[in-house]
Amino acid sequence: MHVDVLRHIGAVTREVASREHEGRPARVVLATRHYPTDIDDAWDALTSEERIPRWFMPISGELRLGGRYQLQGNAGGTINECEPPRRLAVTWEFGGATSWVFVTLTEEAEESTRLELEHVCHVDDQYLQFWDQFGPGAVGVGWDLALLGLALHLETGASVAPEASAEWTASDNYRDYARQSSQGWGRASEAFGTDPEAAAAAADRTTDFYTGSGHKEGEPG
Repeated sequence: MHVDVLRHIGAVTREVASREHEGRPARVVLATRHYPTDIDDAWDALTSEERIPRWFMPISGELRLGGRYQLQGNAGGTINECEPPRRLAVTWEFGGATSWVFVTLTEEAEESTRLELEHVCHVDDQYLQFWDQFGPGAVGVGWDLALLGLALHLETGASVAPEASAEWTASDNYRDYARQSSQGWGRASEAFGTDPEAAAAAADRTTDFYTGSGHKEGEPG
């Protein structure tokens, strides 16, 4: 497996924003990408129990509105919104913390679908400490990898998620992808208002995490 790093990194728009969520201050990591497929196919790839493991990771549970899901070795949660083929919202429960993920699909042409993913976290002291250490790349790099997996699946019919390939995750190609992703999120953090040196330092720590011996499935996130 070999990934065109510049093409796939350049295909994602990365942003950081602030808002209120459920009456509390929150920070949002936003990733947007276009896919060369119709909206129904994109929705099916996002929600089919059979297809999700081909580009993301194994999943179990009740994949319906109000049901609970569990990603193998990673987050679980509740499906709060399910409006085919346009809107999916879930809680993201991992490591004792709860955040929220929103996915919106927009059909822009017969064979072009825009995907917008928002990961929303309440801002508290623990979150700010984690943010200072890793910045938005802590979750952003993981979502970049997921969006890459979805792209490969939709474009080529690939049936193995990138992170499931031990050969690829040990390669220079993977390390280059993780580094470029982390730097992209560092630039998004700077655009949000983070001090440039602090944003770059956090991006470097995230790169080290995803490419070094400390890389464990599901962390940081």
